[in-house]
Amino acid sequence: MTKVTLDDLVFRRGEWLRGEGPESVIVVSTRIRLARNLADYAFISRASDADRKQIRDRVVETVMASELGDRVFCVDVEELSELDRQFLVERHLISRELAEMKGPRAVIIDHDERFSIMVNEEDHIRIQVMQSGLNLAAAWELAAQIDDVLESGLTYAFDDELGFLTACPTNVGTGMRVSVMMHLPAVVIARQMENILRSLQKIDLVVRGLYGEGSQAMGDFYQVSNQVTLGASEQELLDKVGDVVPTIIGYENKARAFLVEQNEENLQDRVSRALGILCTAKTISSEETMHLLSSVRMGIALGLIDKYDIPTINDLFLQTQPAHLQKVYGQELDSADRNIERANFLRKHLAGEEAV
Repeated sequence: MTKVTLDDLVFRRGEWLRGEGPESVIVVSTRIRLARNLADYAFISRASDADRKQIRDRVVETVMASELGDRVFCVDVEELSELDRQFLVERHLISRELAEMKGPRAVIIDHDERFSIMVNEEDHIRIQVMQSGLNLAAAWELAAQIDDVLESGLTYAFDDELGFLTACPTNVGTGMRVSVMMHLPAVVIARQMENILRSLQKIDLVVRGLYGEGSQAMGDFYQVSNQVTLGASEQELLDKVGDVVPTIIGYENKARAFLVEQNEENLQDRVSRALGILCTAKTISSEETMHLLSSVRMGIALGLIDKYDIPTINDLFLQTQPAHLQKVYGQELDSADRNIERANFLRKHLAGEEAV
């Protein structure tokens, strides 16, 4: 099998960006994350560097010796440049926390980016599986398979009454976080997002931005996920998120229909202006790009633009992020130069030319 490296991912479309699967017009991706710790070691906040190295080596050796070994590659995060760490964050393969931490740590990445295994983040092990569209059952099935592989070679910290023991009390129990990333521009335009946030909080669900906890909802992307794992089974957590997502999809579809019926000219103007700026700008920030691409993505979904498809726009959301842009051009760029090269990239890409 061909060896995959970090640089090979630059122009690849990750699994979560394929624009396929159920409800993929609004639901960009489904993610299942499992938090696990090894019984023989202290939690990361109290572990020595020597212990962290042993944890990293044991987890990596267990995975590489298993049936997963041929479909993954391992990255020593400690040895990466800041640019490469940010690149992995932008691809949702590692968390910002793992990128910013110190000491021995790693990530094991599936060649197709369907899953990654973070080692020595807040917990010793963070398994995360990503699927395009609303695909909770498939994501959970793969996450459970990976969990079984790891548990066959490692002893987890587990309590018969509490369940899996984790560094953060909110993860104790199943250690499971179910997240669905949704594109909700019409809900935002209709100013309904606050109502949705309040409703979800009442049932212990939380809404986060594009890159998880503490991040902004750039490009009108929101992650809906469970907040607490203790006292609920895996299936109950899947059902809890799975039951509410169709309701949010309904809100977004109704808001889009209202925009078409009541404000079609304004909507067409919004979408056309967004595409026009993206096709002609000489300099453009990451934030403005996300905002404009959001309008274009909605325009494609509503049939107002037929020149592009949603997977192509999904790619542009990712490739115009700061680290990706620098990887595309093969050099580090300051903010002003990134804005210029981002505009160049967008103009050429949307015109169907080679961007670099």
